[in-house]
Amino acid sequence: MMTLTTPRLTLTPFQPADWAFFLALRQDPVNMQFMAPISTVDQIRQTFEARRANPAAFILRAAGEATPLGEAGLLISQPHPEVAEVGYSVVQAAQGKGYASEALRALCEHGLHTMGLEAIHAWALADNAGSVRVLEKLGFERIQVLEKAYLLNGVYHDDCQFRLVASHFTRKE
Repeated sequence: MMTLTTPRLTLTPFQPADWAFFLALRQDPVNMQFMAPISTVDQIRQTFEARRANPAAFILRAAGEATPLGEAGLLISQPHPEVAEVGYSVVQAAQGKGYASEALRALCEHGLHTMGLEAIHAWALADNAGSVRVLEKLGFERIQVLEKAYLLNGVYHDDCQFRLVASHFTRKE
């Protein structure tokens, strides 16, 4: 099982013991406000099990700490295995501290330089300024905006698609 490390974080594969954290994260209205409606426990369990089966999905922890701070992962496209979609989420108490950027950088380095991906895509609602900032800071380019295309909790939002290509991503040495 692959573990990724950064100066401040350890990204480990999902383990059964991470279930309580993942459930709490996915039931937190603040955390989910820009992602999706809160699912049932059974639906969250299915998502958790999919993460456990995905070798490119990770739980984020501060280096040397046991308490999870979030999750991040790549989902390889079935028809185009040279492309993946990235997703990430950090608990509210850890937001604004650069953890999402640090984890995403490590994940992109792993995907583009170790796994051999050619491109990584991401989606973020235009209203999610923090996530848009994280993506742009790492070199993701906004390639389209679907106006009022994402219905979330009864409100239509602009949905932005981002793309990072291997040739435009530089490793942080």
